[in-house]
Amino acid sequence: MDVTARSGETPASPSAPADALVGQADAVAGRADAVAGQADAVVGRGGETSQTLDRGLRLLHLVADASGGLTVTEAANRLGIGRAAVYRLVGPLTGHGMLRRDGDGRLRLGAGLLHLARRAQPLLAEGALPALRRLAEQAGATAHLTVVEGGEGVALAVVEPSWTSFHVAYRAGARHALDLGAAGRAILAGRAGVAEPVSSSGELQAGAYGVAAPVLGVPGLEASVGVVALAPLDVDTIGPQVLAAATAITAALT
Repeated sequence: MDVTARSGETPASPSAPADALVGQADAVAGRADAVAGQADAVVGRGGETSQTLDRGLRLLHLVADASGGLTVTEAANRLGIGRAAVYRLVGPLTGHGMLRRDGDGRLRLGAGLLHLARRAQPLLAEGALPALRRLAEQAGATAHLTVVEGGEGVALAVVEPSWTSFHVAYRAGARHALDLGAAGRAILAGRAGVAEPVSSSGELQAGAYGVAAPVLGVPGLEASVGVVALAPLDVDTIGPQVLAAATAITAALT
């Protein structure tokens, strides 16, 4: 009697287990390919995000360097991207207060950057204080760190010498034009890549003498370090001290 015929079942093929294993392997390989595809997509999105961030930061720098602001077309040309891409950058930056549009539609820096700058200023002052203290004691004159804010020089940190009978009382927060005084002119020299000491006499205050040098090599910072005194300063002696202080501040802030 034929048992297989009686039961109505087809006998299993000897190759069936092998075929099942191959199918499982194909399924596993398919899932692996899917995971790899998802990973590639994530990497792609990460690269896209990094490029967008880089463009946004470059746009902020471009607007900061343009005293009259920038149109969207000008920004697109300088970034080498389309106007639509610039608009996509401007939206979030404006929302966070980093950029604003003036009455003519030109892009300008927003008040949100001032908020960040004020938060950073105490850190800058703290980093510069050791070098300023050394400079004040060496020179016997009031030492200061001056930074650019709103197109003017602002005394961010001031240290007076401890051993002199008389010295200049220089108030932190004092503002002055960049083309007046050693501190401001040193910043302008730094823009041109000149690191030599700059001296001044009576430009900001009658009877006051100054020597300053730019602080270079700190990304995003325009600053100078210098001293001010009530008597003429020997640039040959004070100049190297000021330069050493500028180098020390650069090292402390980078």
